[in-house]
Amino acid sequence: MPRLVVFRSKKHIYTQVINDKSHNVLAGVSTLSKDFKSKNIKSTNKEAAAQVGQLIAQKVLNLGLKEVCFDRAGYKYHGRIKALADGVRKGGLKF
Repeated sequence: MPRLVVFRSKKHIYTQVINDKSHNVLAGVSTLSKDFKSKNIKSTNKEAAAQVGQLIAQKVLNLGLKEVCFDRAGYKYHGRIKALADGVRKGGLKF
């Protein structure tokens, strides 16, 4: 099962979907992506994380995947990480 990996910094949030068997990145979205920048949202808040979650969900669903394993990389499940996870679920992916 592919993993949805999250990295957050003070200004941005990054997500990638990685296939563990072949060690390939299947999709990636961040607050620096063209898709996100067109929405004109501040990149450091929960709303931005939710939008990144929805964008990555759309990309992964277009690849034909419906379920991923959520890897929060040791970050506590609150704030922007929780907002990102909620955005992914809202986008149609399952954990």
